[in-house]
Amino acid sequence: MTESTVPTQSGGRTPVLIVGAGPCGLAAACELMQFGVPVRLVEAREDRAVGSRAVQLWPLGLEVLHTANVLDEALRRGLRVHSNIYHLRDRVLTVPLGKTDEPLMLPQEQTMELLEGALGKLGGRVERGVRISRTELTDTGVTAVAEGPDGVEETIEADWLIGADGVHSTVREQLGIEFRGAQLPLDFLLAEGRIDGDYAPGTVHYYLGPKGSLVFGPMPGGTVRVSGVLAPGFPLTPEAVQGFLDERTDSGLRVVELDTLATFSTAERIATAMRKGRAFLVGDAAHTHTPVGGQGLNLGLQDVHNLAWKLAGVINGRYAPRILDTYEPERLQAARQIVSTTHRLMKMFTLGPAASRVQNVTWNLLGATGVLQRWFVPLLAGRRVRYPDSMTHARDDRAAERGPTSFLKAGRALPPPGARPPRWVPAASPGTGFRLLTVSRAADSALARLGRRLAQAHGPELCHEHHRRRTDGFLLLRPDGYVAARGTEPAGLGQVDRLLAGLAADGPDTASL
Repeated sequence: MTESTVPTQSGGRTPVLIVGAGPCGLAAACELMQFGVPVRLVEAREDRAVGSRAVQLWPLGLEVLHTANVLDEALRRGLRVHSNIYHLRDRVLTVPLGKTDEPLMLPQEQTMELLEGALGKLGGRVERGVRISRTELTDTGVTAVAEGPDGVEETIEADWLIGADGVHSTVREQLGIEFRGAQLPLDFLLAEGRIDGDYAPGTVHYYLGPKGSLVFGPMPGGTVRVSGVLAPGFPLTPEAVQGFLDERTDSGLRVVELDTLATFSTAERIATAMRKGRAFLVGDAAHTHTPVGGQGLNLGLQDVHNLAWKLAGVINGRYAPRILDTYEPERLQAARQIVSTTHRLMKMFTLGPAASRVQNVTWNLLGATGVLQRWFVPLLAGRRVRYPDSMTHARDDRAAERGPTSFLKAGRALPPPGARPPRWVPAASPGTGFRLLTVSRAADSALARLGRRLAQAHGPELCHEHHRRRTDGFLLLRPDGYVAARGTEPAGLGQVDRLLAGLAADGPDTASL
């Protein structure tokens, strides 16, 4: 990515119009402008959104803050969570999350403040009080009718459109995309403030008792958040919250002062499409689910991280337009995985007394065998999200004629295409393109030599790293960190060469939209 300032365009045609200046819209604007792509970011609200809202940023969400160069400040402001503690009927399970899977507790308004600050440094800004009343897609772009805070209409011409305008997305409705699913018949408590008790900072507590469940999580600044499913007619008073704590915990927690006291409902919905022509949906405009596990904002930020490098690459003439065909199948699959996961978690949190006894036995077993730490924690951290092998298919439609891509087959030590890389892979610097990782016992193996040669041939589009490990093979990592290809033999690198060539704008069989 370039660090140069890119001016937005207030008149004429703009490359990308982004509707919605929540965290996903802001992140999309930052990433695109870092790639040198001018954007126009409009927001219907005239004021900045306030409130903690989504507070838990898991590692894949933090990657986006790293890309926007605001991670250090986020870490300074936020609170790291190092353990989840599960309070069962007759046992307390403490599950360390591990340094690579620790989330950060940071109120959403501060996440947005950091991203808007980063946008300003890039020369961008949010146009507030601007409502999009109509959108029309063409073969070459998007025409949007916008009404400003003064009531004056403006026609915005853009090459591309990103709808980041939340659950009640007007962009989604105007594009005629269905938002399938259902509203859940549950009300949740949201209480934040000072609560005294014997709890360690950096720990989130899950109470899974016979009288109902409750989540208790410390926040920055010495405050905490309490949430759980409510019985009908729950009174919104500090006294009622105290009774809620007394009923569902045995920890002697005492309400001192509450800054936020509200209820909210939720739904499980996924858009039937995340792309229509030159328009894309990201974040809550494309999917919504229950808040258990703190997945929502992270899912939306990963939409942005998936889309930005592809769209910028097409606009800048680096990649063929077909690469954009991978966005929808990848992110729809991720959304379905997360919605399914949060649905199962919510069922666990709403069990009756009899079922909770079974749950107690099950969780004791999972804790004793280490399954919670080995499997459940990476699930929460987003590391188990898998994409279809769309890059290979996007590369060359004739691949089917040649049979299966056998060069992608590798041992269990190397993850398959569409997976996250192993934990031993170092994080990439913001703006890194494709990364070719060769691994072998020897420092100067045939894989290493061919990898260096391949990186030289592709110039700035590909960097090469060699790691000495017990296994032999290679991984091709995409700019968003997912595995694009793997193999065990040096001959497989020829297929990687063709994959990259096929994605290039001047590669073979380049298609147009």
